Amino acid sequence: MPDSSPPADEIDPRNPAERPEDPSSAPPPAVDPRPPLPARLAPLAEAARDYARAAASPNTNRAYAADWRHYAAWARRQNLPALPPDPQVLGLYIAACASGAAGPKPCSVSTIERRLSALMWNFAQRGETFDRKDRHVATVLAGIRRTQGRPPEQKEAILPEDLLAMIATLDLGDLRGLRDRAVLLIGFAGGLRRSEIVGLDCRREDGLSGGWIEFFDEGLLLTLRGKTGWREVEIGRGSSDSTCPVAALETWLKFARISIGPVFRRVVGGKVGAERLTDRHVARLVKHTAMAAGVRGDLTEGEREKKFSGHSLRAGLASSAEVDERYVQKQLGHASAEMTRRYQRRRDRFRVNLTKAAGL
Repeated sequence: MPDSSPPADEIDPRNPAERPEDPSSAPPPAVDPRPPLPARLAPLAEAARDYARAAASPNTNRAYAADWRHYAAWARRQNLPALPPDPQVLGLYIAACASGAAGPKPCSVSTIERRLSALMWNFAQRGETFDRKDRHVATVLAGIRRTQGRPPEQKEAILPEDLLAMIATLDLGDLRGLRDRAVLLIGFAGGLRRSEIVGLDCRREDGLSGGWIEFFDEGLLLTLRGKTGWREVEIGRGSSDSTCPVAALETWLKFARISIGPVFRRVVGGKVGAERLTDRHVARLVKHTAMAAGVRGDLTEGEREKKFSGHSLRAGLASSAEVDERYVQKQLGHASAEMTRRYQRRRDRFRVNLTKAAGL
């Protein structure tokens, strides 16, 4: 049976976000007037730079770099200075983003706000300061929010029956299929972000890129590095081996002969490599298998393709688990119950009928 999972281990050259960063596209940091450090402190300076880079996740660093390139390229085309930060230039930039003049289509409010955050960070790294509340920027942004603001478009939640149909599209006779089944089941049962899935290591001492796994008779314990610190996620064993995330992971590790290092790795030519999967693999896997399984077949193919992402697994657990809300909140690592309720999209819809309760 052919492998229907996508060749998602490879970088997609058609996606600009996946192309290697061109260092020449970003302006250099501000010139430091201080004298250079003594040669004996060079290793310490390099270590400090490594720690500074580690302050944000690789995904965040990649997004900040991409947003800076976008802004710098727009400013260059308009013959405007990218540095030092100019409130009027930034006001024009976000207006261009909102109107579609800075790209192929208008940007959403959330995208513009993210780009502003990225620019503030990039300015700070170059020794520049900028007040985001400056009227040239704040007033334009307020107008964009008022005219173009709309509710966020949430990804479709993958429900248990959807997940089983998606797994049925995989070829479980080869390593890639076994790996992808474990990715889907662990991601769903753990309510994990895609970066948390691919960041797992086999042991605590394997590098701590994102967390590690521990097997118990009752299930699996994940220790994860989150945005607010470390947290533990428990994944209990399923009712049968065919649907059990713990058994799926044990099977993948056994046949892939993995006992140290990254849990989820590339499979090329039927052989397991040493390189960790990227988080983009999870997004493409969910999208591909959901499409192949006919999930939300009531929609057009174009609409369905936009509905699914790696986040669909996380939303699926929150929408499916019929347990007290606080347990779901703990599993997903949410700081507030309100955030958890946003994920419980179908579970609580019309559960309470206030119309009838009012006597109508």
